[in-house]
Amino acid sequence: MSGGTGVPIELNIERVANGGWCVARHEGRVVFVRHALPGERVLAEVTEETTRFLRADAVEILDASPDRVTPPCPFAGPGRCGGCDWQHATLEAQRRMKGEVVAEQLRRLAGLDMKVEVEEVPGAPRGLGWRTRVQFAVTQDGVPGLRRHRSHEVEPVDACLIAHREVERLGVERANWRGAESVEAIAGSTGERAVVVTPGRHRTVAVPDLGADAHVLVDEGRGHVRAVRGSTALTERAGDRDFRVTGSGFWQVHPGAAGVLLDAVLEFAAVKPGDWALDLYCGVGLFAAGLAEAAGPEGAVLGIESDARAVQDARHNLRDLRQARVERGRVEDALDRLGVERADVVVADPPRAGLGRDVVARVAALDAARVVYVSCDPATLARDLSWFAGHGYPVVDLRAFDAFPMTHHVETVVLLVKDTI
Repeated sequence: MSGGTGVPIELNIERVANGGWCVARHEGRVVFVRHALPGERVLAEVTEETTRFLRADAVEILDASPDRVTPPCPFAGPGRCGGCDWQHATLEAQRRMKGEVVAEQLRRLAGLDMKVEVEEVPGAPRGLGWRTRVQFAVTQDGVPGLRRHRSHEVEPVDACLIAHREVERLGVERANWRGAESVEAIAGSTGERAVVVTPGRHRTVAVPDLGADAHVLVDEGRGHVRAVRGSTALTERAGDRDFRVTGSGFWQVHPGAAGVLLDAVLEFAAVKPGDWALDLYCGVGLFAAGLAEAAGPEGAVLGIESDARAVQDARHNLRDLRQARVERGRVEDALDRLGVERADVVVADPPRAGLGRDVVARVAALDAARVVYVSCDPATLARDLSWFAGHGYPVVDLRAFDAFPMTHHVETVVLLVKDTI
């Protein structure tokens, strides 16, 4: 290759790729390029070289795409904050590219030819001000910021444009957090706010006075959260129910996402009174609650979750639904331990790594009429869908949601129906 890492090369950008990259070619090798758009001609600086491909940042746009806009955030761009991938594209182009990525992964890994339209999630005007949970990294000097792309280096910021306005009102970026490894700012959907501080190893954090009405928590590790001020948990709301979420526990970060995904899951699950349903990787019980209400007192719902704090929260959140229970454990281990051999409906919302071959096989063996798969990663989703197809569970329907504007992330809900032929 002519040049090397740090040397600019001229590239013609071909298409979008998974992970916030675009694809180009240089001297016979694939180049994954950030800060570019399909159809552009750019001058790119190589940031990483392997035997199979290069990574690069577009540092000068020679021929711009009509989808290009000026990034609204001053911290976006090559070598800067890595939190956003697509601030240089219109929202319409972002959703189109996300749909193309999901479709390409389905075609390449699952052999499915589907047109994917990514739906807007209400609550993010202009794609900004939506992120209700933001985790800031902290430098040795106590300065908060966000990680640079594929780096441990911290980009100090004094504001984050995709952060919810109530997160910004906490003023975390404007305080010093010496001794902390990270600080998470949270704006709950019911108006509560919290700051969760994770101390650095063998370090003590002097928590600054933010002058804001918020819970202040210290995450001491191994599932222990201590309240310096207020409560260790926030109340979140989806549909007509409240959910307790302790500390940095999982909850959708887009203010409209929990409700939108709940509605999509319940529509695909089509649970009837008396049904026996499973909610795998159930978190604090968002989907389990909706499934239990649909199944009614004559039905039953089992949630399985590995995180101890989430299990405690889920049991609290489902305490009024006697037909629902939550067990702690890895999904495949818990199903075996509990002797679960069948189900009418299965909902699975795994982490980014997906289900994996063994869990897919275990779920398929339950012989459920419907499986609803919620995914935040198109590649692991497509891989798992190919395995489900091999067990007689073809894809019947799919919806995709732009729950993370300005980033490459996309949330997908898929309906698989048992093939009875």
